[in-house]
Amino acid sequence: MKFVVVGGTGFIGSKVVAKLQAAGHEVVAAAPNNGVNSVTGEGLDRAMAGTHAVLDVTNSPTFEPQAILDFFRTSTANLLDAEKKANVQHHVVLSIVGTEKLPDNAYFKGKAAQEDLVKAAGVPYTIVHATQFMEYLGVIADLGGTEKETHISTGNVQVIAADDLAEALVGVLTGSPSNAIVQVAGPERAPMSEVVARYLKAKGDARTVKADPDALYFGSHLKADTLVPAGEVLLGKTRFDQWISTQS
Repeated sequence: MKFVVVGGTGFIGSKVVAKLQAAGHEVVAAAPNNGVNSVTGEGLDRAMAGTHAVLDVTNSPTFEPQAILDFFRTSTANLLDAEKKANVQHHVVLSIVGTEKLPDNAYFKGKAAQEDLVKAAGVPYTIVHATQFMEYLGVIADLGGTEKETHISTGNVQVIAADDLAEALVGVLTGSPSNAIVQVAGPERAPMSEVVARYLKAKGDARTVKADPDALYFGSHLKADTLVPAGEVLLGKTRFDQWISTQS
């Protein structure tokens, strides 16, 4: 079968493309540098021709609030229009656990708008809500400070290894559409401050982590359960200690 991965040259997208190709599928890694632009529409009709399913792992190139909203609305609408013309059978989009819990956060607001478009388009779909990547912990640490001390939220996380997420996305993409949300998370739940502290220690980073209930996460206060799944969830197999032992 033919699959299109939009954002297929990025961090997660490239992992999904490699796994699909290894399984013998035809895959288009759609990205502007490959002549496929979901914002302008360039190359979309050509990429979608004969495609069974599409995975959208695109990301806004800016964190300016209106630009985030414009990006997700325009990109998603263009993708869905092209998919309808090509009779694509399954649209999968990667989103975030907790999207509905932070309506005032500009990025989460953009993702919620994206999800609404997907639900209303008439193309069979699956929305994948994933937790934060283990590979993203350094960025989270830097949000709270970059010198001697970093203030990190005490809200819980279930960080997932990127390879586990890619494996889950392949499973969803090659399966039947659920017309619903599927949650994917790491196997361990702990306060974000604790996980970041473990990460910095393993990396030999001398910064002290201050566990701070009022610390912001991309401008938003977190409750204990904001970023963790509730109900049925697909769990990655890689535990944090296993993952960090493989990092140089």
